[in-house]
Amino acid sequence: MRTGTRTRELESFYHLGHEPLGERACQGTACFVARHLQPERWRKALQDDTRVYCLGSCHVAPATTRETARPTVRVRAPHAIALERVMTGGARALADYTRQGGYVALARALTSTPEALVSQVERSGLRGRGGAGFPTGRKLRAVAAAPGEEKDVVANADEGDAGAYIDRYLLEEDPHAVLEGLLLAAYAVGARRGFVYVRKEYPLAACVLHVALHEAHREGLLGHHILGSSFSCEISLEVGRGSYVCGEETALLNALEGRRPFVRARPPYPAQAGLFGRPTLVQNVETLVNLPWISRHGGEAYAALGIAGSQGTKVLSLNSLFHRPGLYEVELGLPVRTVVEELGGGLRTGPLKGVLIGGPLAGVLPPHLLDSPLGFEELKAVGASVGHGGVVAFDTHTSIAALVHHVFSFGAYESCGKCTPCRLGARHIEQRFARVLETGPVPGADGWEDVVEALRLTSLCGHGTGLGEFAQSVLRHYREEVEACFT
Repeated sequence: MRTGTRTRELESFYHLGHEPLGERACQGTACFVARHLQPERWRKALQDDTRVYCLGSCHVAPATTRETARPTVRVRAPHAIALERVMTGGARALADYTRQGGYVALARALTSTPEALVSQVERSGLRGRGGAGFPTGRKLRAVAAAPGEEKDVVANADEGDAGAYIDRYLLEEDPHAVLEGLLLAAYAVGARRGFVYVRKEYPLAACVLHVALHEAHREGLLGHHILGSSFSCEISLEVGRGSYVCGEETALLNALEGRRPFVRARPPYPAQAGLFGRPTLVQNVETLVNLPWISRHGGEAYAALGIAGSQGTKVLSLNSLFHRPGLYEVELGLPVRTVVEELGGGLRTGPLKGVLIGGPLAGVLPPHLLDSPLGFEELKAVGASVGHGGVVAFDTHTSIAALVHHVFSFGAYESCGKCTPCRLGARHIEQRFARVLETGPVPGADGWEDVVEALRLTSLCGHGTGLGEFAQSVLRHYREEVEACFT
């Protein structure tokens, strides 16, 4: 294939390209459920030829790229870990970060062995904060044990789950914590190269990281013989061009390789054959920011927080319908009701109809299940997810039919198209519920449930399976309202 054709094929995958983001209105789920607050702004979002599905301003949704309001930041946990500096205004400059204990964890780790660091993370019980909740220590050990002289670490800063904005504020206000976490991960697994892949919709985050990388290089925290040790590591910054699927780790790796970012079939997993076939560790931003704290205080201190199977803290992003939207770091195991009613202060726009936790491709928690603990297995048991920690509450202004249409419209638009269930199934359900919203009940309840099951069982990645799980959750908790959509 000629280079020009190959380039056009690659660029056609992305929604936003290389140009500046410009003035845009968001169509993300947090903005969708708040559309009645500013109908003109929502109409503008729908008129844009190119969709933007989350700008990380869910606390003031419906949002545009002009938003500058900083969210409320609070800690409801024995220790501030991820929000340790953000809660006091952030530490964007290296001098501010080091004044507050920054890079002490890295310096200490470099005087010990990589195995000691891996063991501390294993003892902590830390699980990935980006969606699947995979044990972080197990990932570190797998990459460390993989054969090969060259290994890589990647910070997945493509937080695309509409309603979650923790990564944005960590990147913008505490960038060196992300870099220190990535360097600790690199040391633990024996990597000499790292990458940070930032989503296009967070332009300030990319600028801040660029400066932070320059500062770290200048002070000997990046490059050869870091802090006078035998450890060397370079970190590069890559900015995405608009694709939700690039938040999936194998699609992200393809994007970094300059290939069309389809999801890869697994096995092999990135720990065995990741970036350019090398063993690769991929972790999201919040997960990495936990590593310096664990290194400083020990795995046992971290494991003492939270509940069995869900140790530590999690930052939650509450949307604009709450009386008190913002970022809240909580101890895992806290009842969801406490989050909704005590921290968020309940809804300011009407009675609560449901809460999406962990992104639009997860489950909906109805009001009668709010006493469920915020834990990986506990939320999974009721058809929800911890995910990125987005907490998008919605009221009676949003019907279940409208919510299903919105989620599947998002799913169809962002599908990479590689597998048939997702490529065709998402669009089919979007069109089915569009007709419901336009004309009222339509025939064929069984047909759409069959498509949902196919999505859940046969999709190649979490995009299609997540759509199926969302629909199953809706059927489980709102079946009467769903059945009213069909004759």
